[in-house]
Amino acid sequence: MLSPAVDVALVAAVVIITLAVVAVLGFKFSRSYRDLGSDADRATYATLHTVAQASEHLRTGLTPAGASKAARHLRGLLRCQALLVTDTDGVLAWEGAAKEPSEVMLLAQDVLSSGRTRIFKGPQLGSVTGEQTGIAEAVVAPIRVNGRVVGTVGAFVPSVNAGLVRATNEVGAWVATQVELAELDSSRTQLMEAEVRALRAQISPHFIYNSLNAIASFINTDPERARELVVEFADFTRYSFRRHGDFTTVAEELRSIDRYLLLERARFGDRLKVSLQIGPEVLSTVIPFLSLQPLVENAVRHGLDSKDGTGHITITAHDAGAYAEVTIEDDGVGMDPDRLRAVLAGHVDGVHVGLRNVDSRLRQVYGEAHGLVVDTAPGAGTLVTLRIPKSQPAHQP
Repeated sequence: MLSPAVDVALVAAVVIITLAVVAVLGFKFSRSYRDLGSDADRATYATLHTVAQASEHLRTGLTPAGASKAARHLRGLLRCQALLVTDTDGVLAWEGAAKEPSEVMLLAQDVLSSGRTRIFKGPQLGSVTGEQTGIAEAVVAPIRVNGRVVGTVGAFVPSVNAGLVRATNEVGAWVATQVELAELDSSRTQLMEAEVRALRAQISPHFIYNSLNAIASFINTDPERARELVVEFADFTRYSFRRHGDFTTVAEELRSIDRYLLLERARFGDRLKVSLQIGPEVLSTVIPFLSLQPLVENAVRHGLDSKDGTGHITITAHDAGAYAEVTIEDDGVGMDPDRLRAVLAGHVDGVHVGLRNVDSRLRQVYGEAHGLVVDTAPGAGTLVTLRIPKSQPAHQP
């Protein structure tokens, strides 16, 4: 049996250890709490998170589906009993404790016509007011895009104060920014579609004429060859003039190029030599529609068609880390680098349309750093290189 002195010592030791554990846990808890940041930091994070969630639903502009989903987040941001979003024609979203009042669009029309933020009270709000809804006042702000009012956003609350007015105006301005981004994205898409149409127009006149002439030359001398060329011509034009999708794959582009070169060989005969070095690992890489074929056509038309003797074209495609790298090289007449810069800048009309068009579309889709890299000089041929990201979840062929 332990002596009383030993018992006291053991108790004291246990107490000390317990206090030490509590102190350590308390320190860790207080530190982890500090790591979360101040109240202002947490409020900022919450606001940014809410805005990010709302922005996902406005990527296509002011649509009923997008506005309805975004309104749920924006209502929490303004902390109002109900939130209204309209365009110029009608209500897109009503999120809140009350049913959408029939007269609410009249409030929006007032703001749409004046272009100014308005505060509405009592009878002006009609059936939306009452003890059950907790709504007695509202502030409605315009959504202004490029100088024109395209819609409104409104917060319905028990009482409007200066802070809510400022916050509603800020939300209106933020929604306007999302609409502008959506319009810009739409404009880029329309521009890409226009440029693809320009490429198709470029293909139509000279290539179709030359191909049909080449096919006609075989009708009497080699009917079987003529039939084969007609089939290849039909497949090539079907692909080039298809109406669906802004993207394809490297494999599909190379198949189109193979048909194109088969038709060009019918015209050039042994003068046209082609070498391909294709890595199978890049065949499934997504690529903008008609982004390789115009480069090959440029090599034939401006490189080999203008020189005497045999012309060589080498096409390579290989893995380059996060990218698929494709090169198209010819030993044709080449061109002056200063003239090339003018062509790519759009300062020279009527020549090398395909080269400029592909360069422009690549920059639009992947950024300014992803345009064509062209090495050329008079009499030295031309080497065109493009690097395409292998991972493109937003683009589907």
